[in-house]
Amino acid sequence: MKAVVTGGAGFIGSWLSAALSRNGWEVTIFDNLSAGCGDNSSGLIQDSGVNDPKLIVGDCLQPNSLKEIMQDSDIVFHFAANPEVRMSLNNPEQCFRQNLVTTHNVLESFRESKADTIVFASTSTVYGEAKTLPTPENYAPLEPISVYGASKLAGEALVSSYSHTFDKRGVILRLANVIGPRSKHGVVSEFITRLRQNTHELSILGDGTQNKSYIYIDDCVSAIMATLKHIDKPVEVFNVGSEDSISVKEIADTVGRMMGLHDLQFKFNGVLGDGRGWIGDVKRMLLDVTKLKSTGWSPMLNSRAAVELTVKQALQKEQVGLC
Repeated sequence: MKAVVTGGAGFIGSWLSAALSRNGWEVTIFDNLSAGCGDNSSGLIQDSGVNDPKLIVGDCLQPNSLKEIMQDSDIVFHFAANPEVRMSLNNPEQCFRQNLVTTHNVLESFRESKADTIVFASTSTVYGEAKTLPTPENYAPLEPISVYGASKLAGEALVSSYSHTFDKRGVILRLANVIGPRSKHGVVSEFITRLRQNTHELSILGDGTQNKSYIYIDDCVSAIMATLKHIDKPVEVFNVGSEDSISVKEIADTVGRMMGLHDLQFKFNGVLGDGRGWIGDVKRMLLDVTKLKSTGWSPMLNSRAAVELTVKQALQKEQVGLC
């Protein structure tokens, strides 16, 4: 099987590319290296004793390059995106181009290729502030409260339309917070970075009560692999997450404890007044993974264990696997 992984040098993409390669897939990574690095994919796979995937440096905003590499592929994994949810680190035009225009370009190349399946990395933020927790895939209405979430929901619609119109198959993965080695975004890595700079005080966006689900990268990749064997309709949507959640303050406590910081003070920045960390921040998120578990998959770690293992690995070897 030949697979193309856009964003395959990034956090999730590099682990996925390695897993595919270990399972005998011929993998081509297409990445502009803006958020990832070539060593993310090749280094890990060299350790496993199998052939490296092929890395092609390119941008999904340039469709001609995409068409050539996808032409003979069997499946496309579209994981290239701007991962930032916060508007302070993003803007609507950038989000539109890097999350939606790129998805359209990928789908056009996918349509013209012999590949019959595309796997799209979406996000739990498409649900917005869901009134049902845990939130199932059929929850409605989908009302994202961030531009990032809106761009991903629009991407889902494009995947659905192309799959139905052109007799293809689409798998949409609504991911919870994925953590583990090589992750450079999110609260866990941010807390570790800040506490390396200041061991006495940790600034926390919001009031610390934000409560969300976290999934370890190994569980995430095994979930992705499990979904590939259960595509019964033109478009399948799967929630991908753990079965519990953890608060931001609990994560801060965990990071501080594991770093041995006994006199650590928390400074909460609740300028929005409603406890959230930034405009567009979903305060509570817990996905219903019943459908995913029906494939035979089950997470090995809960949210707390995933956080603890991620922190432990980062402390054992600084910047494990990062560029």
